[in-house]
Amino acid sequence: EEALLRDTMELMFFGAVRLTRAVVPHMRARGTGTIVQLTSMGGLTTAPGFGAYCAAKHALEGLSECLAQELRPHGVRVLIVEPGAFRTALFGAAFRSAPEHPAYAGTSGQVRTWVADAAGKQPGDPDKAARAIVAAVSDPEAPLRLPLGADAVDGIRAKLAAVAADVDRTEAVARDTTL
Repeated sequence: EEALLRDTMELMFFGAVRLTRAVVPHMRARGTGTIVQLTSMGGLTTAPGFGAYCAAKHALEGLSECLAQELRPHGVRVLIVEPGAFRTALFGAAFRSAPEHPAYAGTSGQVRTWVADAAGKQPGDPDKAARAIVAAVSDPEAPLRLPLGADAVDGIRAKLAAVAADVDRTEAVARDTTL
């Protein structure tokens, strides 16, 4: 549904863009600072029924990677936080999805059921996540990405392995397209 996609992009991508644009000039002028972008494991992975959410998080990840490269010479760091399922309202009252379509009952319908069943039972502890974020911001050697939760680590590793397998499988064709 287009309205849901636009609303999700407005909130989860353009909202973060506006805030980032407001603080970057001040951080750049001071020559220090850390921009913390809260994306999700869904910024690198996907799940049926989470198209709008993952699209917004993918967009924020891409922008954040570029910002990290652009701002590094100015002493400003970017930290991309990629949590998995944490015990927040995301799977409860805050969860929004397009109306269910019967053609997708076996894919997004199953995920919808999983989300409803998982509400309030997510394995991630928000307090521990907050402490991990503070520690990463305080660490001058922190990496660009901070996955949080075993599900995030496992999901991201599986995605990266699938991408590597696709590249391996298509490498000869890809390399054969040069002039």
